[in-house]
Amino acid sequence: MDVKTVFLNGYLTGDIYVAQPKGFEDPQHPEYVYKLEKALYGLKQAPRAWYERLAQYLLQNDYKRGGSDKTLFIKRSGKHISIAQVYVDDIVFGSTQTGETDKLVKVMQQEFEMSMIGELTYFLGLQVNQSKEGIFISEAKYAKNLISKFGLESAKDARTPVSTTTKLSKDNQGTSVDYTLYRSMIGSLLYLTASRPDIMVSVGMCARYQADPKESHLKAVKRIIKYVKGKINYGIWYSTDTNLSLTGFSDADWAGNAEHRKSTSGGCFFIGKNLVAWLSKKQNSISLCTAEAEYIAAGSCCTQLLWMRQMLSDYGFD
Repeated sequence: MDVKTVFLNGYLTGDIYVAQPKGFEDPQHPEYVYKLEKALYGLKQAPRAWYERLAQYLLQNDYKRGGSDKTLFIKRSGKHISIAQVYVDDIVFGSTQTGETDKLVKVMQQEFEMSMIGELTYFLGLQVNQSKEGIFISEAKYAKNLISKFGLESAKDARTPVSTTTKLSKDNQGTSVDYTLYRSMIGSLLYLTASRPDIMVSVGMCARYQADPKESHLKAVKRIIKYVKGKINYGIWYSTDTNLSLTGFSDADWAGNAEHRKSTSGGCFFIGKNLVAWLSKKQNSISLCTAEAEYIAAGSCCTQLLWMRQMLSDYGFD
């Protein structure tokens, strides 16, 4: 569901004054300011004011706030559970009990003006296809727009996101390129990694050179986009035929970064046989050996696992 004019619903707890809008000044009192009764768009306090009002309203209707994720609200009724996940003005909700979602819709409509209420098919660029066997999440539409945005519709597809022989570096002797274009490409691809773990490592490598990108870096980024073009319908499949065991895998390359000799941690996390999270991140410190790099990677993955275990306990899974 989507809340209309969301930031106008927030209540302010303190006194806030704003200057008179240009062109609408009071000719009798041009030096006066307005005292706000409610939050407005553009006000720094508006997002917090809206969230506090929504949170209090859900708490009054028997929902409880999540322990790890404060934007998650949970309501339990015997063995059944209902959840509401808030992202600014968008709310994803569901329940294991028939009819409970309709109750939440009714409760929300009593307080707020709502739109886009129905089965989840599209959310923040993610396409969601639900069936009895499971859920398939992809960003095919977003990927097509990305390819069109950077003019690579007619480019030849790449078989892999990066060549096994490619070693990116600062390339101080290379020709500089438009950093605005390069950062736009990186930002677009980073959003695509939400459903595409196959490009996570290569995008992370290219993202390190946004300060002063060279032609070699731009070539590598374009190769990733060409790879996406050939695999545009890739996504993540979540099967209902699975268990609830939480498993993590970690690894690291040793001194993979050519400039700083820093290693890169990698990890992926499964609930049963479903991949739910992944990471690829340059380590903060320099490791003296392979074992040290892998210990650091294992430590960061354990941190992620502990957080995920806490999240599962909010859903009632031990």
